[in-house]
Amino acid sequence: MKKIDAIIQPHKLDAVKDAMKSIGVDGITVSEVRGHGRQKGHTEVYRGQEYNVDLLPKVKLEMVVTDSQVESVLAALTEAARSGNIGDGKIFVTPVEEAVRIRNGDRGELAL
Repeated sequence: MKKIDAIIQPHKLDAVKDAMKSIGVDGITVSEVRGHGRQKGHTEVYRGQEYNVDLLPKVKLEMVVTDSQVESVLAALTEAARSGNIGDGKIFVTPVEEAVRIRNGDRGELAL
């Protein structure tokens, strides 16, 4: 099993959710986060004062999938979240040792 963390643009969330549903990924955790990378932020003016916005709104998706699903998830997620501009986001894949469904005690891939 692998855990996939993806940081994407907020306006791409619906497209990514639809893409995940179309390939059979049901369990996704979504969090609103802030951050910056190469995008660095931007300058805004409020009441005549200029200030730097360096932490931009993003959406973090977390999902645990079987090893056989990883490549299809990465392809679908990348395609759905890509705009071609700086700030599209990143995807991280990490191994998961165990998963347990609290409701009935299912373990491993059965818990997904």
